[in-house]
Amino acid sequence: MAPRKTASVSSRKTAAKPVKKDFAGGTIAEFSKEDDLKAYREMLLIRRFEEKAGQLYGMGFIGGFCHLYIGQEAVVVGMQLALKEGDQVITGYRDHGHMLACGMSARGVMAELTGRRGGLSKGKGGSMHMFSKEKHFYGGHGIVGAQVSLGTGLAFANRYRGNDNVSLAYFGDGAANQGQVYESFNMAALWKLPVIYIVENNRYAMGTSVSRASAQTDFSQRGASFGIPGYQVDGMDVRAVKAAADEAVEHCRSGKGPIILEMLTYRYRGHSMSDPAKYRSKDEVQKMRSEHDPIEQVKARLMDKGWATEDELKQIDKEVRDIVADSADFAQSDPEPDVSELYTDILL
Repeated sequence: MAPRKTASVSSRKTAAKPVKKDFAGGTIAEFSKEDDLKAYREMLLIRRFEEKAGQLYGMGFIGGFCHLYIGQEAVVVGMQLALKEGDQVITGYRDHGHMLACGMSARGVMAELTGRRGGLSKGKGGSMHMFSKEKHFYGGHGIVGAQVSLGTGLAFANRYRGNDNVSLAYFGDGAANQGQVYESFNMAALWKLPVIYIVENNRYAMGTSVSRASAQTDFSQRGASFGIPGYQVDGMDVRAVKAAADEAVEHCRSGKGPIILEMLTYRYRGHSMSDPAKYRSKDEVQKMRSEHDPIEQVKARLMDKGWATEDELKQIDKEVRDIVADSADFAQSDPEPDVSELYTDILL
């Protein structure tokens, strides 16, 4: 089951040169060797981190909910390649990949998952509520769709301050049906706010196919009544995401207001660690893994072009695994927050 055909998106003049892509009919960015190696390493870090998080959850070191990003790595990595310092990111509860892509430390993220002092929210936020002012990452939000309104607020602040920063608000196909999403669209279009709405359409929301839950399954058109342009993008190809990101960022920085990017992507695991995902077949998942895996695509391209040998790619994998192993060790040995922390960082 391949992703749906995507609409073409052009790339701004200062971006990587676009070329036509046979797989989905959309535009892709032409990556250099350095671009592909960077994308490969960053996507692999997210994949290995999430695999380890799943293991720690199964062992009881991580409590509560845990939503893994495995399979969707190209979306956030491709988007980040188009940003500059000062641009902001906000997302929902499937957020570990976004944190790592924003440059937050693997140790800090993993320690937060296990509720330790060294976590990015001092061990008090957990999987769904991590923040980093330094990296301009505003969460991690457990309320479905709430981050869309907050991301719109970030864009309002940018416009009010007169800077050229852009806000990225990520949400899923399930959250796309929430009412506050459309209130946000209205305000963003009315005031021409610099916000990119990124719908990570992984097809099943919490466990229901979009065809059963959504009257309009083309989420890129959800802003049509507000005059917000939208594009469907092959979210399994980091080059297609980068090309779309370049277009969207330029659109916002030039004062044209909001834009919607629907990323046609796929999660390999269940909605959360407690979800057995029986609503889809194993063959469907395996077909996506074997034919459209975002990391394997880059790996094959690096080897086909002679930009990296198998041994060199194995070395990158080893380095990434070492980072993840270190983060897991730290997250299990770091002390828990002191009881006095119960009354800090709160509003009364």
